[in-house]
Amino acid sequence: MSSDNAEDILNDSLSFFGGKPVVDSDIISYGPLRLTVAPKEGKANTLLADHLFSPSLFLAERIERGLIPIHKRTVVELGSGCGLPSLLMATNTEPPRTVVLTDYPDEGILGNLKDNVDRNRNLFSQECTVHLFYHTLLPEASSTSDRALVSQAETNHPGFDIVVLSDLLHFHSSHDVAYVAAGKYTQPHVCDSFIDKAKASGFSFEEVLSPDEESEWMGKLDVSDLDKEALSTRKAACRFWVGRWA
Repeated sequence: MSSDNAEDILNDSLSFFGGKPVVDSDIISYGPLRLTVAPKEGKANTLLADHLFSPSLFLAERIERGLIPIHKRTVVELGSGCGLPSLLMATNTEPPRTVVLTDYPDEGILGNLKDNVDRNRNLFSQECTVHLFYHTLLPEASSTSDRALVSQAETNHPGFDIVVLSDLLHFHSSHDVAYVAAGKYTQPHVCDSFIDKAKASGFSFEEVLSPDEESEWMGKLDVSDLDKEALSTRKAACRFWVGRWA
């Protein structure tokens, strides 16, 4: 299977769950958050932005449990999709100072992401500022958008404290550039390629393995139509790394 074939990736990921999406509802709920995915058209199809995949739920559980230190930090999520991890951070009682959601400059993808931000804005902590910018990890991207993203995010220092990548390790050619979650349907050589390129760029990465006592879903908030067993299955279908400057 070609690692750059979006249809193959989607079919491979859905095969974990009997061919059904992780959440098969018009409105996705995680606690008080109400989210939608991008319509099945344009770049949303080829970039897989029209689904919520297990790594977003995996990261959301860790955020809910306080396992990712976010208080007063600056956060950027690359390829936010429906924005679950970032928007959940913004609702936290000890939130980041700034959250920046990004995705590919496609009307359907960004329009849906903006709707999710606006729909849930009343839930955001007053201590957290939420921004939305276009951004792309694809090779043809201009660095202009990257500079604008950093300079316009109202941070007091260049860059961000936390970078979130939720299920972005599909496309072998996408990465030269750190909480990273990927579904186990992502081929190992694709994950290895990302880690190798990250190390070459000055990062060190450690894969985090859940101890047996944490293998079950440990979040407390309700998630759409998924019970604890279903959420535990999706959690088990993910890999997770933490990257830092070496």
